[in-house]
Amino acid sequence: MKEKAGSTRGRPRKHEIDDRVIAATRALLAEAGFNATTIQAVSRRANVRPASIYRRWPSRIEMIEEAIFPGLDAVSLEPTGDLRRDIASFVAAYRATFSTPVALAAVPALVSEYHAATADRSRAERAWRTARPQFNAILEAAGEDEVDRTLDPDDVFDMLVGAILYKIYAASLGNRMEAPDRTIDLILRLLRP
Repeated sequence: MKEKAGSTRGRPRKHEIDDRVIAATRALLAEAGFNATTIQAVSRRANVRPASIYRRWPSRIEMIEEAIFPGLDAVSLEPTGDLRRDIASFVAAYRATFSTPVALAAVPALVSEYHAATADRSRAERAWRTARPQFNAILEAAGEDEVDRTLDPDDVFDMLVGAILYKIYAASLGNRMEAPDRTIDLILRLLRP
């Protein structure tokens, strides 16, 4: 017997379980931190069986990534052609995304996990793949007198994102909390022909 096109085998997936697990993961990250956000703790908090979580996410890392990286997918910036304003919008959007209590709790630990030999970085890499084209579009929309076209935009992107993440996660260690405008000024100077 043939199945109808679009039908799936087995029981339909309950998206309410996904929503409860993600909400519980975010709450635990914000309240108790990365180490306390385990499959078992999320299971108890979401009132969901651990097996239901493992069917959706093979590990706690994937579950935590799902909880924090959708924020990156939601960032959508359309270039205006005003380079300063566009870069300021880019910086503000990514500072806001990475400054949430959930991201503050998870990102430093995830970076450590990614350095492990067996870590799967695919979700994090996908998340940044949306940011890089947006940044490149900002540079392409800028005037010829504002951007040195011989610069590799990926290098500039890496420097800017590095500065954003440093300001959020490490600057407080050295008492160098600067306004984002200084970072924007430095990037604009770097880009100038």
